[in-house]
Amino acid sequence: MKLLDSFKATVAVLAVAAVSASGVPAVADIKIGASLSQTGPASFLGDPEAKTLQMLVDEINEKGGIKGEKVQLILYDDGGDPNNGRTFATRLVEDDEVVAVIGGTTTGTTMAMIPVFEEAEIPFISLAGAVVIVEPVKKWVFKTPHTDKMACGKIYGDMKARGLTKVGLISGSGGFETSMREQCLALAGEYGIEIVADESYGPKDADMTPQLTKIGNTAGLQAVLNPGFGQGPAIVTRNFKQLNLQVPLYQSHGVASKSFIELAGDAAEGVRLPAAALLVADKLDGSDPQKAVVVGYRDAYEKATGKPVSTFGGHAYDAFMILVEAIERAGSADPAAIRDEIENTKGFVGTAGVVNMSAEDHMGLDLSAFRMLEIRNGDWTIVD
Repeated sequence: MKLLDSFKATVAVLAVAAVSASGVPAVADIKIGASLSQTGPASFLGDPEAKTLQMLVDEINEKGGIKGEKVQLILYDDGGDPNNGRTFATRLVEDDEVVAVIGGTTTGTTMAMIPVFEEAEIPFISLAGAVVIVEPVKKWVFKTPHTDKMACGKIYGDMKARGLTKVGLISGSGGFETSMREQCLALAGEYGIEIVADESYGPKDADMTPQLTKIGNTAGLQAVLNPGFGQGPAIVTRNFKQLNLQVPLYQSHGVASKSFIELAGDAAEGVRLPAAALLVADKLDGSDPQKAVVVGYRDAYEKATGKPVSTFGGHAYDAFMILVEAIERAGSADPAAIRDEIENTKGFVGTAGVVNMSAEDHMGLDLSAFRMLEIRNGDWTIVD
């Protein structure tokens, strides 16, 4: 059964402009925008996001669209460049006249686009991780991934349960990494964690041995946490193993894909990180409300693309579903009505967790939405 058949016949919304068999472009009644990092350093995030949207769009339009109205996706590749993101955001509003936008693969591109959508009063669902996207609440801005602040809390809770209180940080220097470092520093005291070392690396660094050596020589060190995404965390993990540091290593949800395990190789064994249920779909209990959702999405994605699923494509799936249901409840494609219904999302079961939004919470997830995973024998294992 296709993905959309296994959920309400309401799935999905976005569409790549379809071309009919005669070669004449199809007429789209609902225009949705997206600016994603399909290429560039964040392509491992943006590519599955784009593939997910396109897959879902193909299905919804095959079934006649949303309540009989076809949908068109206006999709731009910002390459992870915030300047491109802002340019495309402006184009989506002024030239393409979209009614809503899904996108912002990275925190940097998201923050560059937010002012455009806030001024234009167009609902925007970000796929990036930093808490600053939704705190403080911005009227027209929402997000689907867990926040960096939540990741710090989940990791610290696990450390505390293991009796690990003296922690060294090694962080990337991008928008997400910088934000997560700040959140982890701010939350440490609340969990009884002492940050005994604090190092960083740049996006082009190919060896983090000097920073890790300094951290490893810190008196009393009990664990290391690496806020980062992309190739940086894989390098950190390999260097960590080479130095034979005898303490646990934690990564962020920014590496929650099989590609991290492949890049880090055997060095990934024993690494822990918080992630969505999607990565362990088959290992969920049958009574888990997320199981049908994550298994259905995973199977459909892997069949359509021939590639393993990642939580990043799952963020796009959740945004897509939330938006479609909001349009259906609103009964129109009016941006203000859509915004109000996104904010009214309650009990939505997605790949990230069960979403309950409100005027005070434009993400709608709590720590229970995170699963603590450990890499064992080259695969994910649930430890909490």
